[in-house]
Amino acid sequence: MASDHAEKACALFAGGLNCAQSVFAAFSDVTGMDEELALRLSSSFGGGMGRMREVCGTCSAMFMVAGVLYGLGGSYTHEEKAEHYRRIQELAALFREKHDTIICSELLKGLKVTSTPEPERRTEQYYKVRPCVKFVRTAAEILDRYIEEHPVTAEK
Repeated sequence: MASDHAEKACALFAGGLNCAQSVFAAFSDVTGMDEELALRLSSSFGGGMGRMREVCGTCSAMFMVAGVLYGLGGSYTHEEKAEHYRRIQELAALFREKHDTIICSELLKGLKVTSTPEPERRTEQYYKVRPCVKFVRTAAEILDRYIEEHPVTAEK
C-alpha cells in the first residue's frame, strides 16, 4: 500500500502533537473520522496515557484505529470478541517485534523522563534525544500493512 500515513504521523508529531494524536489523526482518511474529533479523542493517550508512562500512545492509537475499522458494536458473539482481541494482541506483538515492549517507560528507558502531568516543551533538544518519532513511524507502518492485508468489509 503506497501511503503517506507514516510521513503524516511523523509530521504531526514534529508539529507538536502527542504520539497518540499523531498516529490516530494520520488515519482520519481511513477511519472517516473528522480530524479535529480524532485529535480530541486521542489527546488523553500521549505519554503512555496522560504521561503516566503506561502503554505507548502510538499503540493506543493503533488499537483505536483498529476499533474504528474492525471493532464491535453493541451486539456481538463471544467468538467475535475473541477475534477482535486477537487482532489487538497481534498489533501489539508486531510493535514489540520492533521495540521489545509497548510500555512507554520501558521505551524511554535511559532518558530522564517523568510522569508528572506537565508536558515537556517541544524544543530542538527534545526532538534530538526523544525517540518517540520512531515509535510513531512504526505504529503507522504496522497499521498500513495490517489494513492492506485485512481489508475492511462493507458491513463495517
